Amino acid sequence: MDTITIQDLEVRYHIGVPDEERVHPQRLLLTIVMEHDVRRAAAGDDLTHTINYYAVSQRLLKLGDGRSWKLLETLVEEIAGIVLREFMASAVTVEVKKFIIPEAKHVAVSIRRQG
Repeated sequence: MDTITIQDLEVRYHIGVPDEERVHPQRLLLTIVMEHDVRRAAAGDDLTHTINYYAVSQRLLKLGDGRSWKLLETLVEEIAGIVLREFMASAVTVEVKKFIIPEAKHVAVSIRRQG
């Protein structure tokens, strides 16, 4: 299957288990790999037959407005559901990187889901 990838989209979401960790938004990097057959779009040079990656990125940039999550696991599941339902990907892999442990480059959770 063909893939369309948004690599390391920088967002700021309120996330963390302790209440005090969710007080201020944290920098996260999202990588979204969307599976979709792009042959029809390519043949007609037609955006309506593919996944509009700009629209996906704008949706995810706004996802955190007025929201919070405790777990990265909950967040990646929600993002995967949005991409499958709203953007009609055949399958999606979502990875979220969080920069919370000073001694580690990052912590990440990634999942793959099919529509």
